[in-house]
Amino acid sequence: MVGESNGVLAVLLGVLTLLLVVAVHRRNGAAIVNALVSLVLALCSVFVAGGFQSPWLAVDTPALPVWVTVAGLLHSVGMLGPYESVWWWDHLTHTVSAALVAALLYAGLVVAVATDAALTLSPLAIAVTTVVYTFLLGVFWELGELVARAVGKRYGIEPVLVHYGWRDTAFDLAFDLVGALVVVALDVRVFVALADRFPDATQALLAWTGGVVTVGSVVMALGLYVEANG
Repeated sequence: MVGESNGVLAVLLGVLTLLLVVAVHRRNGAAIVNALVSLVLALCSVFVAGGFQSPWLAVDTPALPVWVTVAGLLHSVGMLGPYESVWWWDHLTHTVSAALVAALLYAGLVVAVATDAALTLSPLAIAVTTVVYTFLLGVFWELGELVARAVGKRYGIEPVLVHYGWRDTAFDLAFDLVGALVVVALDVRVFVALADRFPDATQALLAWTGGVVTVGSVVMALGLYVEANG
């Protein structure tokens, strides 16, 4: 099973690389950046899932890199046209990506509660925290799209992230919630074993992510307000 999953992962990484080549061929700057970032994240996830030591694609727990690569593929393909031409593509991408984030958060919280006596969250509280955390990350992403649009407009460059309007933002956040709710409703614990291998790093990552999302969201919101009213 692991060998088959690694084979699938190799194919997915190959397709993602091909999408990067297509974006370069089309001279689509935004698509190039997004495909490149997606590929880097996918390769980093291979490294993490291999325990920071496994040889190339010899990953014992390929669920993380496969999921990360699929999410990156959906987003990279979307940047080449489907985001604008296929009405459900953005919804699918947000659901898959949010479910990935939620599954990682869920696993991290489960491990944090199990290893830190100071944390006494109930299973319901873990589930609620996961959904809220995922939603806040979604808000952070949407603010990033708005900032990218503002920067592009100010300097006359193509934005790396594209904002399609407030209606699209509402749908994006709604499907972020769908992805998170699916994870907690099905009690998806596929990443618990991985998080349990690095409990200290898991707790630190949860704390730092929360801080970055909170501070970053406030800073971006204030910046957008000043830009709109300055």
